[in-house]
Amino acid sequence: MRITTRGRYALRASLALAKLGKEGEPISINSLSEEENISSVFLEQIFFKLRKAGIVNSVRGPGGGFCFAHPLEKLTVKEILDAAGEDLSVSSCDKHIDECGRIGGCISHRVWVSVTDLVNDYLRGLTLASLLGSREPLVKNEIPQNEIPQQ
Repeated sequence: MRITTRGRYALRASLALAKLGKEGEPISINSLSEEENISSVFLEQIFFKLRKAGIVNSVRGPGGGFCFAHPLEKLTVKEILDAAGEDLSVSSCDKHIDECGRIGGCISHRVWVSVTDLVNDYLRGLTLASLLGSREPLVKNEIPQNEIPQQ
């Protein structure tokens, strides 16, 4: 799994939008660009994807910009990364599942599927509201003792 610059910037810009647009007022790409020191051209591409995914709405004209389409308590990091086009799966091996004759008995494949599920579940549980309101570490000291799922 590799989070690209687009994914990292999508999360940063979304958090900046949440901080700057406290009352739901639209925030311009230029304001977000200045706040996060990200190219406005790149942010336009990112926000096009976020708008297409229904995460943000756009407002045209003077005083226009972007605002969230849903409350921050309902928007997750996973949704933002998905909208940005990130593939949040751990690469299990160099073969595609349909090309692999070992898939039924491959223990390492089950490990990577489990890691992918854990990461996705974690990101699905992180809302923008929880990130903005938290001063606590985002990783708990206790690692869940899950069994590796059988396939």
